[in-house]
Amino acid sequence: GYRVLVAPEARSALDVLEQEPGIDLLFTDVGLPDGINGRQLAEEVRGRWPTMKVLFTTGYARNAVFRHRRLDPGVELLVKPFSHSILATKVRKLLDARENSRGST
Repeated sequence: GYRVLVAPEARSALDVLEQEPGIDLLFTDVGLPDGINGRQLAEEVRGRWPTMKVLFTTGYARNAVFRHRRLDPGVELLVKPFSHSILATKVRKLLDARENSRGST
C-alpha cells in the first residue's frame, strides 16, 4: 500500500513536503484554491526535489499543464473523471519509473 499525506492547498503541501522526507510523488489538481496553481506548485517542488514525480489531475483536458502539448519528464496527467484503477495504474507507472532510475545510478 501507499502512505497518503493530504494538504488543502499549495502552501500546506510545501510544508508537508518539508516535514516529511522521502515523499516520492506529488498528486495535485491543476486548479488550487490559494492563488498558487498546480503547475506552479509542481515547478516549486521539482526545483527543490528534482527527482520527485508529479501526477496532475484536471477536469479540463486542454489545461495549462501542457507545455507545447507535452508534459515534462516525470510528469503525468489524469483527466477527471477517473476510476480508482486508472489512478492506481498511473501512480504505479510513475513510482516504477522512479525505482528504475534509482537502480540505474
